Amino acid sequence: MDGSHPVAMKDADAGLVKGLGLLDASTLVMGSMIGSGIFIVSADIARQVQSPGLMMMTWVVTAALTIIAALSYGELAAAMPRAGGQYVYLREAFGPLFGFLYGWTLFLVIQTGTIAAVAVAFAKFAGIFMPWIARDNRLGPVNTQQLVAIAMLVLLSAVNTRGVRTGAVVQNVFTVAKVAALLALAGFGLALGRNAEAISRNFSDFWGGASWGWPSIRLVGVAMVGALFSADAWNNVTFTAGEVRNPKRNLPLALAVGVGTVCLIYILCNLVYLSVLPLGAIEHAAEDRVATAVAGVIFGPVAVQLMAAAIMISTFGCMNGMILAGARVYYAMALDGVFFRAVGRLDPARHTPVVSLVVQCAWASLLVLSGSYSELLDYVIFAVLLFYILTIAGVFVLRRTRPDLERPYRAFGYPALPAFYIAVAGVIEILLLLYKPSFTWPGLMIVLLGIPVYFLWRRAGRGIA
Repeated sequence: MDGSHPVAMKDADAGLVKGLGLLDASTLVMGSMIGSGIFIVSADIARQVQSPGLMMMTWVVTAALTIIAALSYGELAAAMPRAGGQYVYLREAFGPLFGFLYGWTLFLVIQTGTIAAVAVAFAKFAGIFMPWIARDNRLGPVNTQQLVAIAMLVLLSAVNTRGVRTGAVVQNVFTVAKVAALLALAGFGLALGRNAEAISRNFSDFWGGASWGWPSIRLVGVAMVGALFSADAWNNVTFTAGEVRNPKRNLPLALAVGVGTVCLIYILCNLVYLSVLPLGAIEHAAEDRVATAVAGVIFGPVAVQLMAAAIMISTFGCMNGMILAGARVYYAMALDGVFFRAVGRLDPARHTPVVSLVVQCAWASLLVLSGSYSELLDYVIFAVLLFYILTIAGVFVLRRTRPDLERPYRAFGYPALPAFYIAVAGVIEILLLLYKPSFTWPGLMIVLLGIPVYFLWRRAGRGIA
């Protein structure tokens, strides 16, 4: 472990505008979490666990872990409300190398790969309304689906260069819209879509296929990959901590409210899926579009258009939140001397990291063109969870190494709940190593490649003295 700290670390928050209130921070949490996953991943989870009870268990355990993680992060966010968020926590707990490895992986794959994947999902569902947007409709070396995806990335990056308030307004509008859409799906599903056959088959034998032993633990642990990714990106609000008003109160509160609300909605949506469709229909939903199949039962043929519109709203808001937040991490890294210096510049008029937004947009667009974002995201599943484990371990480390650090909020249930998260997430990591080695080892290699890059950067005189 590289325990040295930057010699002359610049104030990453200097020049940033405190433009985000509690509502903005909460919608950033919710909007970044809700993308297209909740509409589709339940099909794959159902195929893996082949039990209504285990399918719900997958989402419940995911919700519990995510809420525990958010409540633990609240302590770090309140104690160190700095631009860069999780990057800062890892740097302070374990040294600059660990902070760099997180930022490196975030830029290379986690943030930009997710942004690229969500942009393509937006374009894919836009094709339902505009058939010329299609993967097989090419304009030279690119297809129209890629062009629309990149156009959305450029548009939202440009919007966020206008200032943090502009990005926040877009986030608020689209987050409210997509939460309303999911609540409408749940409400109409429970009120109008309840299917006697589905309820009988799913709930009369709710735990069918569950062995209550290691096989079921293994199934749920591996199946949680999709659910965890659907519930991911809640930590993005910490990246913007330097722009949150009263962060010592609003950051922990936004994490708790935002994560709790989304997890409750996700569980409710999956209960609706099981109330409307037999498990077999969920497993074999066309193109895994479970929500569309459910809406089809309720609304008929118009459901395809309704759900496409809902997913477009959802993915647009998700893109905006991740674009806004991600740029703050690379900006903080640049000020620490571990990313390109130009990325550490703020626009003097709008007080936004414009260069960072442009660089992030360019790399995400290249990932769209390469078509490799989906595989890359599969590869970094292991790494994403590993960084969560390390960050929550940082709560324990900093309690010991920096006992005098002001902690306006202390992790709920400490030490039991943070330790529980580390233990359960550690078991999931072992399961992924055992049962999905083709995904886990390449992702670990992406992280480890950052080690020589970090030291080369230092040797080149750009990094930490």
